Amino acid sequence: MQRNAATRLLGASPGLFRWATCRYHPPVGAITIPKGALVVDMRSDTVTRPSVGMKKAMMEAILGDDVYREDPTIAEFEQKVAAYTGKEAALFVPSGTMGNLISILVHCGQRGSEVLLGDQAHIFLYEQAGIAQMGGVQAHIVANRPDGTFDIDEVISKIRYEDIHCPVTELICVENTHNVCGGKVVPVEWIDELGRVAKEFELPLHMDGARVLNAAVSCGHTAERILQSCDTASICLSKGLGTPIGSVIVGSDEFIRQAMRTRKALGGGMRQAGILAAAGIYALENMVSRLADDHAHAQMLATSILDVGSKNVWACPKDVHTNIVLVELKPSVISPDVFCRRLSLVSDEERRVVGEDVVIKVMPWSAQSVRFVTHYDVTREHVEAAIAKIKFVISEIEDS
Repeated sequence: MQRNAATRLLGASPGLFRWATCRYHPPVGAITIPKGALVVDMRSDTVTRPSVGMKKAMMEAILGDDVYREDPTIAEFEQKVAAYTGKEAALFVPSGTMGNLISILVHCGQRGSEVLLGDQAHIFLYEQAGIAQMGGVQAHIVANRPDGTFDIDEVISKIRYEDIHCPVTELICVENTHNVCGGKVVPVEWIDELGRVAKEFELPLHMDGARVLNAAVSCGHTAERILQSCDTASICLSKGLGTPIGSVIVGSDEFIRQAMRTRKALGGGMRQAGILAAAGIYALENMVSRLADDHAHAQMLATSILDVGSKNVWACPKDVHTNIVLVELKPSVISPDVFCRRLSLVSDEERRVVGEDVVIKVMPWSAQSVRFVTHYDVTREHVEAAIAKIKFVISEIEDS
């Protein structure tokens, strides 16, 4: 509150105000994205673009009107995903946020019900309280542990049924991989135990599986095995799999029938969407195993930053399970805003030491961390160039 008030008085943006609160300042005369610079965009794996092969598959897709359920490519894709995940049926939707929203609205059919989920869950933090806005569903949170799990006993203690003063618990949600916790792979044994408890209390279990295929590649289990104890899941295609748009919901035949009606009500009914489903088919067949490359690049990045030995900027490779690296900072020396800003600049001295102009796009993640996300469009050469720049910037910070 004090910082925001001071910012308004100074007439500066919050980011600029934070520059003045840390010891380090970017070099004078540095320039942003010089012509011909190598730009390494690690803000998110959502920035990926379709490969040549994926574009070809999209252009050759056989199309129909999917609202009438007449698009053969959509039908093929949904059947493939259902089989891939071991569920009865699947439904293509425009986004992961819509996939989660539809799933919760179907499970929580009565306004004034509630869903139990982690306090660091994407559904709770980043989906604009859509479940409350659209469905009158309350989020009842439990504390996430650093590994993305939460205390199952706490879940049990928060399940509510008959008290007329309280909402009725209708659903439990879990996230895998866990975004805010740094792309952690949630242990399948824990999911099984949570699923057992959910069934004991006659509650469905939904997984926000935006990056569940990253989890599968990392832990060695199939997507079907990971989702074995979950009734439903929403799986994103436009992150590590590189499609331009879309997610898919999986569940029982009856659940998907209801989900289709809810999708239409939310404006998610698409017409000749087979052009997008073709990208999904291509992704399932060609882009899953290569997620291991993204994981290796993330490890390479984290290890290189740790090896510098800085007390002001560091990473923890053992906490990097998949393609997300959280780089920790000492805020009194350099804030996340300033660190991100510095990585987007190129100085003459840096050009001399690094040997080329490198611009890194990343984003602040917390008051003391910055998130790096590796993906299909970030090659090993890109990571090596980024590491060279980051090492230079760290040395600059150490000397400040």
